[in-house]
Order: sequence, then C-alpha cells, then structure tokens
Amino acid sequence: MPVFARLERYFEFERLGTNWRTEIVAGLTTFITMAYIVFVNPAILHEAGMPLAAVTAATCLSAAFGSFMMGVLARYPIALAPGMGLNAYFTYTVVKGMGIAWPVALGAVFVSGVAFFVLTALGIRQLILAAIPFELYAAVAAGVGLFIAFIGFRNAGLIQASSATIVTLGNLRDPHTLLAIFGLLAIAALLARRVPAAMLVGILLTTGVGAAAGLASWNPQHYSFLDLSATALKLDVRATLRLGFFEIIFVFLFIDMFDNIGTLVAVGQRAGLFDSAHAIPRVNRILYADASATIVGSLTGTSTVVSYIESAAGVAAGGRSGVTAIVTGVMFIVALFVAPVVGAIPAAATAPALIVVGSLMMTAIGEIEWKNPEVSIPAFLTMLAIPLTFSIANGLAFGFIAYAVLKVARGKFREVNWLVYVLALLFIARFAYLKGA
Repeated sequence: MPVFARLERYFEFERLGTNWRTEIVAGLTTFITMAYIVFVNPAILHEAGMPLAAVTAATCLSAAFGSFMMGVLARYPIALAPGMGLNAYFTYTVVKGMGIAWPVALGAVFVSGVAFFVLTALGIRQLILAAIPFELYAAVAAGVGLFIAFIGFRNAGLIQASSATIVTLGNLRDPHTLLAIFGLLAIAALLARRVPAAMLVGILLTTGVGAAAGLASWNPQHYSFLDLSATALKLDVRATLRLGFFEIIFVFLFIDMFDNIGTLVAVGQRAGLFDSAHAIPRVNRILYADASATIVGSLTGTSTVVSYIESAAGVAAGGRSGVTAIVTGVMFIVALFVAPVVGAIPAAATAPALIVVGSLMMTAIGEIEWKNPEVSIPAFLTMLAIPLTFSIANGLAFGFIAYAVLKVARGKFREVNWLVYVLALLFIARFAYLKGA
C-alpha cells in the first residue's frame, strides 16, 4: 500500500470526508490566526527577565511539539501553543508581583505539567471531561464563538474600552479598522460564494491590501534554535518545591485544565468529533498530548502550553483530521526562520477571520433546549460568562454551578454525575478565594 494511502487510512480521511488539500489549507489557516503568539508570548515573558530570542525559539518549538503530538497521537485538528493569560500570570503575578525568579516560575509550570500527566494516567481528567453535562456542550461552543468574535472585534478596532459603558464603538476612521472591515466583508463574500479556502484567501488578500496601503510592517530579525540555550533546562524545580508553590501550581493547573477542556468541547462540537454517546474518541491521547506539551514548554523555556481556540478557524476551513494540526506545527518550525514574514501579517487581517469563525460557531445554540430552564439558564450563563470574563474556565464554572443548583432545586440531584457537584463546589471555593485575594 502506498505511503499516502496508509496515511489517509490512519487519519481516517474517508470517514471524515476530507483530503490533503483541505487539511493543508486548514492547517495554514489555523497557523495564520494564531501566529501572533510567536511575537506576543516572547514580549510578555521578556518582561519577566527572560531573553527575547530564547523565548521566541521556545515558543515555536513548544507549539510545534504540541501540535505534532495532537495531530499524530490524538489525530485531532487542534493546535497548541503557550497560552495567553497564563503567560501574563507567569510574568506579572508570579515573577513581578511575587518577586520570584523566572527559573523558579518555570519549575512551577513543569510541576503542573507533570501533575497533568499523572491526573490523565489516573483517569481523573477523563472523569472531569465525561462529567460535563452534554447539554452544556453547545453552550461552551457558542460561548467560545462569542469569545473569539469579541477578540476579533477588539483586535480590529471595531470596539474599544470605555470608562462609561465598559465597551464602545471604536474609531471607524482609523485606517487599520477600515482595513479590518474590508477583510471582514471580503471573507464573508468569499464564504457566501463558497470559494475554496475562503478564510485563508481573505486573510492574504487583506494583508496584500494592507501592505499596499502601508499598514503592514516588516522588521527583519534573526532567530534560531541555538538561542534556546539561554532558557533550555534553566528551570529550578527544587526551589519551586522547597518554597511550597502550591498556590501558583494550582492556578496553572486549574486554568489550563478547564481552558483546554472548554476548547476541546468547543472545537469538537464544531467539527462534529463527538460520537452518538457525546463522548470524544481517543480522549486519553488528547490529554496526554497537552500534558506533554506543557512539560516540553517548561523545559525549553516558556509558560504553560494549551489548546488554542483559534483551531476553530482551521475547522471552519474544513480541517477534520490530525493533519491540520501537523501542518500548523510545521509552520511554527518555519516561523522561527521566517518570523519577520509572519509578523508582516497585520492584526487587521486576522481579526476578521476570528469574527467570521465566531459567527460560524453560533450554529451550536440551535441544539440548546431553550424552553427548559434547567438547561437554558446554565447554558446562557456559560455562553455569556466566557466572553465577558475573558475566560473559558469561568464560563464552565458558571454553567456547572447553575446546573447543579437547578437540578437540586428540582429534586433531580440523583440524575447528575456526582463529580458535577464536586466540581461545582471547587468552582465556588475558587471564586471565594479569588474574591478574598
């Protein structure tokens, strides 16, 4: 049997209704929508005192490793990279706020990654995933869609912060905002005309227009894997354990676990990856992939590696198999050597893609039983909390707590998985702790 035929069989192309061209385009689309991390993550961790070039190399390497693991081992179209939010927590709370050296903070990331691996081996993470009421699956998918769209609106300049109304309309005369509006209409028109690779074509078209208008910058800068020597294996696990960093490790563990689960549910819902019993095939492999990626990330010199909600862009472009994630991983390797070219793609070109992906994910709300308050209220709280608190984990928390309370109020507490109550109590305790902090 030819090599390509074997690969198509391994990745189940026929069952998933996909092909090489679609998967490659989807992988490129996912990469372009999340390529900002190649520049943003190093910039944030650099403020913690970490060498910029080394963190750039670590970012690309850990993202490539995580995406390869997800694609080859788990065979899902989900890409991984150092997580936004967790990198900010690493720099501003742990290093700057607590005055802790970055090697010690990296040690905390490593310990959390090992804890992920152990929890997966013990089946605890799988139990948590299985405990999520399937009625909330659609709510998580829709909530992540709103989250992605909200980020897109912000990056496009269509909305901005306001002290009076929290958010307000952005400056529609700003050239970058006008470019984003052009990109949004272009992608929408291409999708409406069912143009193949509409998302990718729209991003590249918008980038081209931006370059012609002088809105896309190109700043050549050399990076290589040799730069890794400044951060690779520099973590100080002994100091982490000696200082008893339980609180820090717990935050890394908690946020990453539920953000990953939320992303998995959202992308899986959009791609139709769940079986008839609302279960996710090969879930163990998915969890091992992200745990391994976090460990590798800490060893190379970056904060926690997570599944990216931008993977939904690749799924929207037709990606269904692990080849999508593998292509994204390859692009992260390439990005290390052509980082200036990747950086030339302006936010105004990727922001419209995020808005369109968000709109496509809203189809999930049709699956919610809106006439049943036991389901609709937890679903609504989940959907709204994700974008408004800027956290998938918080959205899950609101949904879990409301779902548990309403089931108890209706006298149906025996119908609910016992772990739902445990998690609801943990979420309540977390909120109480955060308020007290």
